[in-house]
Amino acid sequence: MPEYERKPRKDAVRNRQAVLEAADALFARCVSPEDLTMADIAVAAGVGKGTLFRAFGDRAGLLRALYEARLEPVREAVESGPPPLGPATPPQERVPALLDAVLCFKLDNRRLALALEESGGSSLYQAEHYARWHGLLRSVLEQVPGLTDADFTAHALLAATRADLVERLAGQEGVPRERLRAQLSGYARRVAAPDPHASRPQ
Repeated sequence: MPEYERKPRKDAVRNRQAVLEAADALFARCVSPEDLTMADIAVAAGVGKGTLFRAFGDRAGLLRALYEARLEPVREAVESGPPPLGPATPPQERVPALLDAVLCFKLDNRRLALALEESGGSSLYQAEHYARWHGLLRSVLEQVPGLTDADFTAHALLAATRADLVERLAGQEGVPRERLRAQLSGYARRVAAPDPHASRPQ
């Protein structure tokens, strides 16, 4: 007999959604994301801690799931949407647009982004979400005539969107959102500007 993938039970799906919604609300309100515990989230969601750990593994797993759920509209725009985020966009326009999307996402989700990047005890650069953005930026930068180190450049650009830096600038120093966006856009456009003396790839 053929094997069929077992679908999650309806109550498990409901519990997962309840947990994500509760965590979403708690992270939006909390001042110190590191102080928010799995027990806090379980109480807010109306589920047991065991349910939480079975569904997400640990706190870092829950953070990743919530982050991915919030990021889904951005991912769809990047993978199949129109310009300036979609794949048909020229690289010198797409690079600033991608960085702007990352920055806006982190500004809109400051507590969650900060908690995720500080969780788990491992390097941010080993995280799946970072690797995905880095790989995308690197592939777009490789299309820029005259740019010789797309890998390093992608790292350098993403460094400007680190959650701790965003928190420092937007939260502690009070830099307005539109000013941050304009500064990052200018930086990204200078980096992604094609070298007029470089030969275009055949």
